[in-house]
Amino acid sequence: MIRVVLVDDHELFRAGVRGELGTAIEVVGEAGSVTEAVPMIRELDPDVVLLDVHLPDGGGEAVIAAVAQERPGVKFLALSVSDAAEDVIGVIRAGARGYVTKTISSEELRDAVARVKRRRRGLLTAPRRFRPRRVPRRRPCRRRRRARETSRRVSVKCCS
Repeated sequence: MIRVVLVDDHELFRAGVRGELGTAIEVVGEAGSVTEAVPMIRELDPDVVLLDVHLPDGGGEAVIAAVAQERPGVKFLALSVSDAAEDVIGVIRAGARGYVTKTISSEELRDAVARVKRRRRGLLTAPRRFRPRRVPRRRPCRRRRRARETSRRVSVKCCS
């Protein structure tokens, strides 16, 4: 069973999430602010923290910064109404293993929590437009490499 702490400033939303998570996920604690969440996470040591990005006295980044060093086994899944790039990037850089919007279905949320718990490295469960794509690196053409190697300032037209 996966142990989860819910951190969101809307009590009604927390109650809805708790009801939708099902039997495979146990909600061990709930908090409505950064000041409530940090000591609760330290005490309960959950597997996953479902974390709102925007909280009244800080945000998801503040919770992650306060807890991540002390509790490296706790994984964070950001949950927000916003899908703005700065929100996604900020919370992922802070240490969240994933990011989902509040429009997610119950089944997708349960799946996201389970995936975050299983994986050790970064997982990004974000809107499709924010998912990183693998772009193959192209080697520069021979002429450009030669120009760089000789460190001449030559304007060389690329072969490809």
